[in-house]
Amino acid sequence: MAGKKIIAICQLGGEFETEKDGSLLYKGGDAHAIDVDEQVTFNDFKTEVAEMFNCSISTMSLKYFLPGNKKTLITISNDKDLKRMIKFHGDSVTADVFVIIEEIVEPDVSNLPASRSSRTTLSEALPPVDAPLDVVEDIVDGTNHHIIPLGAPLDVIVDTNHVDVTIDDAQIELPAEISPILPFVGSNDEKHVKAAQQWQNTITGVGQRFSSVHEFRELLRKYAIAHQFAFRYKKNDSHRVTVKCKAEGCPWRIHASRLSTTQLICIKKMNPTHTCEGAVVTTGHQATRSWVASIIKEKLKVFPNYKPKDIVNDIKQDYGIQLNYFQAWRGKEIAKEQLQGSYKEAYNQLPFFCEKIMETNPGSLATFTTKEDSSFHRLFVSFHASLCGFIQGCRPLLFLDSTPLKSKYQGSLLAATAADGDDGVFPVAFAVVDAETDDNWHWFLIQLKSALSEYTCPITFVADKQKGLRDSIAEIFKCSFHGYCLRYLMEQLIKDLKGQFSHEVRRLMIEDFYAAAYAAKPEDFQRSIESIKSISLEAYNWILQSEYVNWANAFFQGARYNHMTSNFGELFYSWVSDAHELPITQMVDVIRGKIMELIYTRRADSNQWSSRLAPSMEEKLEKESVKMRNLQVLLSAGRTFEVRGDSIEVVDIDRWECSCKGWQLTGLPCCHAIAVLSCIGCSPYDYCSRYFTTETYRSTYSQPIHPIPDFDRPVQKDSSSQLAVTVTPPPTRRPPGRPTTKKIGSQDVMKRQLQCSRCKGLGHNKSTCKEPL
Repeated sequence: MAGKKIIAICQLGGEFETEKDGSLLYKGGDAHAIDVDEQVTFNDFKTEVAEMFNCSISTMSLKYFLPGNKKTLITISNDKDLKRMIKFHGDSVTADVFVIIEEIVEPDVSNLPASRSSRTTLSEALPPVDAPLDVVEDIVDGTNHHIIPLGAPLDVIVDTNHVDVTIDDAQIELPAEISPILPFVGSNDEKHVKAAQQWQNTITGVGQRFSSVHEFRELLRKYAIAHQFAFRYKKNDSHRVTVKCKAEGCPWRIHASRLSTTQLICIKKMNPTHTCEGAVVTTGHQATRSWVASIIKEKLKVFPNYKPKDIVNDIKQDYGIQLNYFQAWRGKEIAKEQLQGSYKEAYNQLPFFCEKIMETNPGSLATFTTKEDSSFHRLFVSFHASLCGFIQGCRPLLFLDSTPLKSKYQGSLLAATAADGDDGVFPVAFAVVDAETDDNWHWFLIQLKSALSEYTCPITFVADKQKGLRDSIAEIFKCSFHGYCLRYLMEQLIKDLKGQFSHEVRRLMIEDFYAAAYAAKPEDFQRSIESIKSISLEAYNWILQSEYVNWANAFFQGARYNHMTSNFGELFYSWVSDAHELPITQMVDVIRGKIMELIYTRRADSNQWSSRLAPSMEEKLEKESVKMRNLQVLLSAGRTFEVRGDSIEVVDIDRWECSCKGWQLTGLPCCHAIAVLSCIGCSPYDYCSRYFTTETYRSTYSQPIHPIPDFDRPVQKDSSSQLAVTVTPPPTRRPPGRPTTKKIGSQDVMKRQLQCSRCKGLGHNKSTCKEPL
């Protein structure tokens, strides 16, 4: 059975044009359609395309766009790539495939890929270990890298130390191996010359001056690439550089040295003549990681997700140089630091950055602490607009949760978010800490209490009961309420249960658990946990010992408005995930920009509302109004009424209470209350919580967040100034392996166990069942 099938629209002969937004548009050429399914092999598909267009299969490459992304072309080079394309276009009937014809120039040497698997083969072409090598030091960004130029047809870079490398969020340790830079097969192709021709006159001759040794080295490297020859350093230090062509016997040579009393470097001698026939006999180029960074920096600015493998392909195509993955990755890291700034310097900017936040947004709180060794410990930020919005328009309800940071120095982000009148996420405060600990949560709550010093209402917190939050909330926010997060409770319940339960039994247990939590009356709560008891006595006892007065509606004293989990602020955490790889000051500023945009957008949207309540609350009130049609109200001389329907409920208009507890739990009149209000001629809108009105919603977003124009650390003239504090990065670094992801909901708990349709056993299916027929 073929499975999923799509129609590949193969196109040849056109050209790509770049649009203003960076997307690519293919114009012209011919097109033919081919049916493709998961059973078609790559070779068969490529052969059919070649026959259709009457072109050579050896010079043809196939590329396609990912759905919704017209900026990056994906190459199809094997069966897996072809199946991926079919999978990516699973919701589409067709897929555009672009046929690219590449000119092939016969190589003078084999063009082996620079990968770990090829290093054994490559080493055979290298001289023996005891062969003499000219070793020189190339200084890049203050780090020493030893370059060993060879007469063999390869440029080889050897690092004498082990290097910790992070590749796609996985850290590995590379041994001191040889990392070759190989020539591209078509290095003399016109497009390669065109890409580098801008550098042909970077070196003009004797008397040319440069601002530094570093500038001279960079321009010399570009000059060599443009003219297709390789060189080696004879002398290379901070005040003089002597370079000669790497080809044996070639007289090309250049010498530059510092002009006395200045930092300028001047070319003193130069022999511009090559006798090595240039690119005909040269087989490699000088390409350091800083050079890679300079090449990709502008593109990285436009495409922050520029992948190392794409960097390798682009530099090979544009400049004829074959990099390995590590060189591309390291070049990208250098370019990111040049664009974004240094991670280390960002920590040192924190004192000035906090001052800038409070200066540009008066009433905000931004503070940080360091450890005894001056390394970063924690940073707290709460903007005045967020504090005012919470105090003026949000329910006295805060959600506390955290998310891990995948930055260079790890850490966690702690956050307090609120719910606006339309049940939208409203960020109140957040902190960046070196680790999620009880002590850091305690410190976070102390800062939050300080920021909300003018707020006198008792606050209901929805948070995990672990992590020291139970004691800290009770100690810092006296007279407050702590509603345990159901998500964490449920995960802990499943984890603590020793018995093995089928998916169906586990599902029923979780349903009963949630029913117990949402039950408005004690008798309904008891009925639900009795149902759990019939499944597992251990689970029943666990619930009785879980302090259910802090999570069950029937007993909880605070006002949660039926919000039962602490991960309410997932929108906020998604902002963090978009910025977690930035230096800390930039990450905070990105979050500030997101909150600023959120406030402006929601304020503008609410100005268009004509209803008395926020839209989602209008919808909920309407649903309750529909339910009241079948209810019977028994009128009374007082303000207490009896309402009959599926059950008999008592409504107290003056106290805004109904015995069903729906009115008290949500802040909106329940169907019983609406029925009574309709009978006595009152409007349900007059009995809705003020937090849900359009007017209150607008006051939530009435205060703007102001930009922070420039937070570069100034030169400190007064060493005693508070801003002169030195902050260094925390000692933590990104660990090996793929970073952990934040759990959302209960996917891991609800994951279906494999069940055999033959024997009904768990952990296998019918095809692997060992039971006899």
